[in-house]
Amino acid sequence: MPTIKIRKAAAEDCARILELVNELAVYERAPDEVTVTLEHFIESGFGANPVWWAFVAVEDGVINGFALYYIRYSTWKGQKMYLEDILVTEAARGKGIGGLLMNALINEAKERKLQGITWQVLNWNEPALNFYKKYNVRFDDEWVNGILDLPLNPSR
Repeated sequence: MPTIKIRKAAAEDCARILELVNELAVYERAPDEVTVTLEHFIESGFGANPVWWAFVAVEDGVINGFALYYIRYSTWKGQKMYLEDILVTEAARGKGIGGLLMNALINEAKERKLQGITWQVLNWNEPALNFYKKYNVRFDDEWVNGILDLPLNPSR
């Protein structure tokens, strides 16, 4: 039986993580939306001022999943973990990797004394919704996402 190891991501994992990000984008019906470069991705996570951190799931020397997060600030609650993406590659699903990654995130949030974990999930993504329900999460149907892409169109 293969051994699955969860560990903190390293800079040399970034190319594989981006492959998985692209797999996620295809699944979420937005394959052309991933525009980040590998160089920017590495700098953002492992440069002088990292803005994201991640855990990877390694099975037989291959990264088959990841969970990438950053710290956000709530004026009402303080620091919270924001789970940007969690993905287990399709071929490796059903082995408990998602749960191992989620548990690593929960432990990290507790160690950092954060006030919780927040994330978004597409309303049609039933497998993800069912996965998160195992953690007794609250789904918020009151707030609407606002998105402002830059650079702004000068005519605005």
